Amino acid sequence: MPMLVRAAVLTKYLDVTQNLGFNPHDVMAVVGLSKAQLQAPEYRIPIDAAVRLLEDSAAASGCQTFGLSMAESRQLSDFGVVSLLLSHQRTLREALQVMVRYRHLMNDSLAILVEEAGKMTIIRTEMVTESPMPSRQATELAIGVMFRLCSTLLGSHWHPYSVNFMHQPPDNLHLHRRLFGCNLEFGSEFNGIVCPNTSLDTDNPHADPAMAHYAQNYLDSLQDHEGASLLFEVRKAIYLLLPMGRATIEHIAQSQGMKVRTLQRRLKDDGYAFNDLINDVRRALALRYLENPNNSLSHIADMFGFSMASSFTRWFINQFGMPPAVWRSAQQPSGSPLNGRGRPQAFLSTRQKKTATAGTVTAKNRCL
Repeated sequence: MPMLVRAAVLTKYLDVTQNLGFNPHDVMAVVGLSKAQLQAPEYRIPIDAAVRLLEDSAAASGCQTFGLSMAESRQLSDFGVVSLLLSHQRTLREALQVMVRYRHLMNDSLAILVEEAGKMTIIRTEMVTESPMPSRQATELAIGVMFRLCSTLLGSHWHPYSVNFMHQPPDNLHLHRRLFGCNLEFGSEFNGIVCPNTSLDTDNPHADPAMAHYAQNYLDSLQDHEGASLLFEVRKAIYLLLPMGRATIEHIAQSQGMKVRTLQRRLKDDGYAFNDLINDVRRALALRYLENPNNSLSHIADMFGFSMASSFTRWFINQFGMPPAVWRSAQQPSGSPLNGRGRPQAFLSTRQKKTATAGTVTAKNRCL
C-alpha cells in the first residue's frame, strides 16, 4: 500500500496554477489526482503523486519557483485545526513540539530535526517519498511554510542566519529574496533554516495559555489513533540521521521511544529488516546528494558511512548499474557552470555534526 498523506499538503496548488494561467489537467491526470481530491483537505493521496505533481507542474508551466509560490500564499490557518494551538504556543520550541505531536493532522511526509550547537540552531527538513525522485519543489514548499510559521510566531524577533537548499539556485532569485529576506545558501549539505538558538525560546506575544489548553483538548479528540505506520516513521528518522552519521538502530529505536529488540521485532512482523530500510533511504539520498555538484564522492561516502569513496562507488554500481561519476555527468547539462559558492559558513561540517551534542525538539531525538 502506498504512503498516503492529507491532500492539504497541496493547499494553494490550484491558486498558483490559476495565477500562472496554467491548466494543470494533464499533469494531474498523469499522476492520478483530480481537482476534487485537492479541494478535500482530509482526503488521503499518495505522497509520491503529490511530489511528482509539483515537479511536473513546475516543468510544464516553466515556473522554477512553483513550490515556493505556494508557500508564499500560505497562511497559518492553512494548517487547519492545528493552527489554533500553534498560534498560542509560548515559544517556537513549543510550536515545533506541537508539530511533532500532531503530525498526523498536518503533513506525515515532512521530517523535521532541530539541532542546537553553541549559539546556532539548525531546523533541518526532508521530504520523505516512497521511491527516489526529484523533490525540489516540495522541499522549497516545506521550507517556505516553515519559515512563514516562524515569522508569524516571532514577528520582528525572527532573524534567521540563512535558508539552506541542497539543490542549485533558480535562474531568478526574486521570490526567494522577497520571501526569506536573509542569506540564501544553495548547494548546501542540508535543507532547512539556520537561526540563533535564542529564537527557539523567544516569547510569543500573542500566546494565550487558556486558549492553547482548549485547542489541545480539542485536537486530542481528533487524533488518528492508528497514526502513521512504523515503517514510515523509521524511514523519516533515517532520512534525517543518515547524512549525520547517526542512523544506527540504537538512535532510530530511541527516536521511536522503544527498545532495539522491540523495533527489530516490529519491523520483522512487517516483513522488513532495519538494514533494508537503511539501504532504501541511502539509495534515495545518494541521488539527491549527487545532484549537488559541490558534494565530492568522498564527502558523500563519508556521510553515508562508507570508509572510502571506492566503497561507495562499488555500492552505487551494484544499486544503479553505473558509477556515481557517470550518473552525475548524465545529469549535468553540457556547458552549464557549477555553483562555485563553496560550503556555507553558517552550519557545521559533517564530521562536526557527528561529534557535536545535538539537541532536538524532544529529549529523544524525535523526528516529525
